[in-house]
Amino acid sequence: MKSIYKAVLSVSAAAVVMAGTLTPAIVQAWGDSDNGRPSYTLDQINNGDLKDTITFNSISNGKIGDEKNFVGAKVAGANVSTWNANTIKVKDGETYTIRLFVHNNSPLGMAAIAKDVKATFSLPTTVAKSQTIYGYLDSSNAKPNRIWDEVTLQADENIYLEYVDGSAKFNNNKGDFKLPNEVITSGAKLGYTSMNGEIPGCYEYSGVVTIDVKVHSSVAAKLSKQVRLKGSNTWSESVNAKVGDEVEYQIEYVNLLTETVDNVTIRDILPTNVEYVMNSTYLYNANYQSGVKLADNTVATSGINIGSYLAKGNAYVRFTGKVVDKTLACGNNQLVNWANVTVKDNLVYKDDASVMVVKDDETCENHPNPEPTPDTPGSIVDTGAGTIAFGAIGAGAAVTTLGYYIASRKKSM
Repeated sequence: MKSIYKAVLSVSAAAVVMAGTLTPAIVQAWGDSDNGRPSYTLDQINNGDLKDTITFNSISNGKIGDEKNFVGAKVAGANVSTWNANTIKVKDGETYTIRLFVHNNSPLGMAAIAKDVKATFSLPTTVAKSQTIYGYLDSSNAKPNRIWDEVTLQADENIYLEYVDGSAKFNNNKGDFKLPNEVITSGAKLGYTSMNGEIPGCYEYSGVVTIDVKVHSSVAAKLSKQVRLKGSNTWSESVNAKVGDEVEYQIEYVNLLTETVDNVTIRDILPTNVEYVMNSTYLYNANYQSGVKLADNTVATSGINIGSYLAKGNAYVRFTGKVVDKTLACGNNQLVNWANVTVKDNLVYKDDASVMVVKDDETCENHPNPEPTPDTPGSIVDTGAGTIAFGAIGAGAAVTTLGYYIASRKKSM
C-alpha cells in the first residue's frame, strides 16, 4: 500500500524548488553523481511525481528543511534540536558530533527498497583554521547513485581533526546500530532492522548516521602513509591490485616538536578486504637504518610502541597486507586504510593510502556495478615515489636527525 507523507515543516515559497528543475551542485555545497538532481516538495511526492524512482534526500521541505543540506555538526552531547548545517565555530579540545541524514524519498515503502546503501565521511588530514568534512551516501539502485554534502569547522587558530575511535552509529526507529570505523574510509553499510544495505522508502525507515571528531590546535607530528605492490620499488598513494595480491604499507612519522617525544605509538586501521600478514612488521629509524623485524603483530590492532624521538627525528614502519574478498562489490573497489600515530598528550594524527581492486567474475554477471566510488567527487589520486635516506645514528631509541626524502602529492580530501 502506498505510504503518504505528512507535511513536516513549513517553508517559504522561495525555498521550494519544483520537480524537474535541476539545481547547480555548488548551491550550499551539496552535490551528486548526476551533476544536479531535482528537488521535490512533500505535496509533489504525495502526488506521485517521483513515480518508481528511488532517490535520497531530495525533499525541499522535509524533516530537516531542505534535505540536500543533509550533513551538519553540533557540540557533542549538546541538547539542541537544530544542527549547524553549513559552518560551526569550534574550540581546541572540544568534541563535535557530525550528522548525515538518510531518507529514501520514495513513498512506496517496502516496494521501493534502496540497495547497497552505505555512508562515508571524508575527514581532512591537513592542519588549517578551516576544516571541511564531506558526507557521502551511496546506493546501487538509487538515482543518483551517490550524493554528498559538507559541513565546515572553523577556528581562530590552526586545528587538526581526530576521529573518535568507535563513535560511528546509525539511529532509526529501531534504535542505535554501531557502525565500523570504515565509515571514515571505504564506507559502512546501513539498513533498517539490520545493516544489510537495504532501506525502504518513506520517513518511517529514515535515520541518521553520526560520528564524533575531536579538535586539536597543537601540531606535534607529521604522518605520511604510502603503499606498493609487494616486490615493487615504487611507493605511492594508491595502487591497483587483485584478490590474492600482497601489498606493502609504509608509515612515516616525524617529530615536529622542539623536544623529545616518548612512547610514540603507530597503529593502522585495515579495511575489511585487506588482511595483515603475520610477522611482516619492520621498523626503520636512525638506530635501525636497514630495518629491524618486530615480534609484535599488533600494528593493525592495538598498535605498536616505536620508542622515543628527538626534535625532527623520524621513523618508518612497514608491514604487509593481503587482498581478500570478504565484501567486495562488483566493479571498482577502493580499499582505504588509515595510519594513526599517538604522541604527546595523546594527540592523534592520521593519513591514508588506497588499494584499488576490480571485481569482475562470474558472480558479477547479473550484478554489475560499473561506477567507481572514489573518496571525493571527481578526485584524481596522485602518486609519487619515496625512498628512505636516514641521517646519523642517535643515542638510544631517539632519532637525532631528520634525513629523509619523500616526493609525494596528497589527494584532496
